Amino acid sequence: MSAFLDIAKMRYSSRSYKQTPVEQEKLHIILEAARIAPSAANRQPYIFYVVREEKLREQICSTYHREWLKNAPVIIVCCVNKTEAWTRNDGKNHGDIDLAIAVDHMTLQAAELGLATCWICNFDTNKCRNILELPENIEPVVLLPIAYPADTEKINIHLNNRKNLESFVYWK
Repeated sequence: MSAFLDIAKMRYSSRSYKQTPVEQEKLHIILEAARIAPSAANRQPYIFYVVREEKLREQICSTYHREWLKNAPVIIVCCVNKTEAWTRNDGKNHGDIDLAIAVDHMTLQAAELGLATCWICNFDTNKCRNILELPENIEPVVLLPIAYPADTEKINIHLNNRKNLESFVYWK
């Protein structure tokens, strides 16, 4: 098997966290994984706000409608700078794609370090923007909790909750 596939299978969307603080060194490694991620024209149009302070975390949690987020000791607000992102000739801005690649690198690195994550995109982006006092060109796209998991029974969800290759791969 592949070492990469082993790590990818470790990653799952966790919604239950231990209150154990996440070490600064591990956060740096996770952010380094984002830094080295590929991006269109190597623009790297993303900004990450690592929210650990309790009062600010509570404010960020108020942008999302689920209580479980409040248990995460770290929430990374993943933003894209739309004015720095590469734009294709037909006008498609690749900022969201670049950010998604970087966030995916972060989730996989976190899994390899024994940490849990969950992509959160269904939050009040305007409220989040106001809380962080972001300028118009910086868009919050993903809330990414980082924590030690309390729900490790889901770790093998990839074995039975995914389409088979034949349903979406076409060989020509």
